[in-house]
Amino acid sequence: MEIKAIDHDFSVCKVKKINPAYMEHEFCFIGKTDKELSLVCQTELAPTNYIERDDGWKAFRIQGVLDFSLIGILAPIAQILADNKIGMFAVSTYNTDYVLVKKENFERTLDALKEKGYSIS
Repeated sequence: MEIKAIDHDFSVCKVKKINPAYMEHEFCFIGKTDKELSLVCQTELAPTNYIERDDGWKAFRIQGVLDFSLIGILAPIAQILADNKIGMFAVSTYNTDYVLVKKENFERTLDALKEKGYSIS
């Protein structure tokens, strides 16, 4: 399986509302529940009117279109990271999954995945 490193820094934000302009950016992940509204975006584009914000994340994508019938795509990645004591934050789109780890663990993450047979690009 191929992993594509994304060359941006990301922030995870808890916000009261989201400006629709975020949908114009290359990467924008929005999560909303009855309890909160979250935004993951490139750090340089992060809102200033946040409730909470955590900077210092890097991301990679699992390359290719992942069919909904596929089972166990994230689990092995999560296990590799857990074995290396690296926390992760995952977001999914219709086609694929994205994994974020803290910036200081990013190279170690990619090395651990490569060691387990993942192709890194």
